Amino acid sequence: MTTANEVVNGSAAPAKVNYASDQEVRWCPGCGDYSILKQVETVLKEQGKPKEEIVFISGIGCSSRFPYYLDTYGMHSIHGRAPAIVSGLRAVRPDLSVWMITGDGDSLSIGGNHLIHLLRRNVDVNVLLFNNEIYGLTKGQYSPTSPEGAVTKSTPMGSVDHPFNPLALCKGADATFIARAMDRDPKQLREVLVKADAHRGTSLIEIYQNCNVFNDGAFEVFTEKATKPFHTLFVEHGKPLVYANGTKGIKLDGMTPVIVDLTPGEALPDDLWVHDQHDSFKASILVRLFDDQGHEGAMPRPFGVFYIAERSTVESRINAQVEEATAKKGVGDLNALLSGGRTWTIG
Repeated sequence: MTTANEVVNGSAAPAKVNYASDQEVRWCPGCGDYSILKQVETVLKEQGKPKEEIVFISGIGCSSRFPYYLDTYGMHSIHGRAPAIVSGLRAVRPDLSVWMITGDGDSLSIGGNHLIHLLRRNVDVNVLLFNNEIYGLTKGQYSPTSPEGAVTKSTPMGSVDHPFNPLALCKGADATFIARAMDRDPKQLREVLVKADAHRGTSLIEIYQNCNVFNDGAFEVFTEKATKPFHTLFVEHGKPLVYANGTKGIKLDGMTPVIVDLTPGEALPDDLWVHDQHDSFKASILVRLFDDQGHEGAMPRPFGVFYIAERSTVESRINAQVEEATAKKGVGDLNALLSGGRTWTIG
C-alpha cells in the first residue's frame, strides 16, 4: 500500500493509491465488466481510503472475478452465498468499507434467499448486481432475468419462465437504497457508485452489463446514440421526469404514469412527476416502469437512484446488544447457557 506523502506546491499531500492488482484481467474482449471495474477503481481513487480498509466479496460468475483485479482485501466465495460472508464480516468489522459483487444468476437464482434477507436486515454493504440476462460463465444458459421467449443453450425453443424484475424484488424486500446504472454510461455509473457508498445500509445497484458473447445487444436500445434518448429516463432527486431530448415527460394520473408530449424551450407543466428519492410509494411505481420496449407508447426504462431510506443497520443493532449484555453481569454468559437447566432426557 502507498503510504508516503509527496510534496505538492511546497506542502505535503497524500500520494495517490493504486487499487489495481497485479493480476491479468481475464474477461472476454468487449465485456461490459471492464467498464464497471474501471469506474469502481476511479471511485476508490477519489476517496483514497487505505487498501486494508476495503473488502470485495463475490459469489460465482463472470462478475465474481472482481476481487482478483483489485489490490484490496477480498474473497471469491461460493455460488449465491456472498451475502452470508458479508453479513458475518460486517458483524465483527463495522469499520470496513465492504462491497459485494454478484450477477443475475448468482444472486437471483441460488442466492435469491440470501439476497432478500441481506436487504431486509440492512447490512451496510454496497451490492453491485451485474445483470446481463444470461449465464455467461457456464456458456449461455438462460437466467432468472432472461426475457420470456429467450432462446439460449438451455431453452432452445424459448424460455417459458417469467423473469424477475430485480429492483421490484429489492423494493419488496425493503431495501434502503435502490438504483440502476449501465456499463456503457460510465459517468452516470460513477455518480451512482458514489451515492451508494455514502449510504449507511444495503445499497443495491442493478448494472446493465452487456455479455457480447452469449447475449450481445440485450440493452442496446438503452445504450445506442440513436435510441437511448427515447428509451431511457434518468431520474434525479427534486427534478421532473423528462426524457427524449426534452420532448416527453411523465405525469401521474392518480397512481398511473402517463407520457406527456412537451415542447422544448417552453415551461414544463406543473403536473409533471417530480422525483423524490425518499417517496416509497412512487419508488414502487418507478421500479415497475418496465414495459416491453417494442410496444408503441411503452414507458422508458429509468436509471439513477430510485429510493433511499434511513434505517439502522443490523450490525449496529447486534453490537448494541453485545454492549448491553457485556454491561450486565450474567447476561451473555456462554458457560451458563451451556450448563443451564433446560435439558431433556430422550428415550
